[in-house]
Amino acid sequence: MTKIIGLTGGIGSGKSVVAKVFATMGIPVFNADDEAKRIMQTSPVLKEKLIQQFGSSIYNEFGLQKEKLASIVFNDPFQLQLLNAIVHPVTIQAAKDWAAKQQSPYVIKEAALIFESGSAEGLFKVIGVTAPLSLRIHRVMQRDGISKDQVEARMRNQIADTIKMRLCDFVIDNNNQQMVIPQVLAIDKAIRAAL
Repeated sequence: MTKIIGLTGGIGSGKSVVAKVFATMGIPVFNADDEAKRIMQTSPVLKEKLIQQFGSSIYNEFGLQKEKLASIVFNDPFQLQLLNAIVHPVTIQAAKDWAAKQQSPYVIKEAALIFESGSAEGLFKVIGVTAPLSLRIHRVMQRDGISKDQVEARMRNQIADTIKMRLCDFVIDNNNQQMVIPQVLAIDKAIRAAL
């Protein structure tokens, strides 16, 4: 049976870079954040629940208005918890269904909120990706075109990096000083040895 390896880290840590390295090595990768966005766009049941909770203005003729939804949930922890309660169970199940179809000895499930969402349960191992806070803020500002305050608001909704990394079985330091690929290769070897 295929083992699921979690890949997590705070916003801007470089999870996607690490996921691409695993994918290049032939390891299937499930991106939970992308899948959640896809499901929010395509599932009529989920769309109805989101409209009931957050109002019809979060959708228009082009689909989900991510910026509108973000402005609601990232400024109100209660609203964010409601969003996560609606979306996380569907995404967690989608990851399990996807993993069951894979032929690889293990797969990667990339998700920012593995511990926060309760989806760490059932994972074989968890890999954490960390980077200095200032570098993470800079990366997200550049990537998403948002302000430092907006990045920090999103960071406040995640477990602190110091705590998150202690919960992980492996940690990759993505600080632009250590090379990522040798760290991934070492973890791949350790995972294969533990299978």
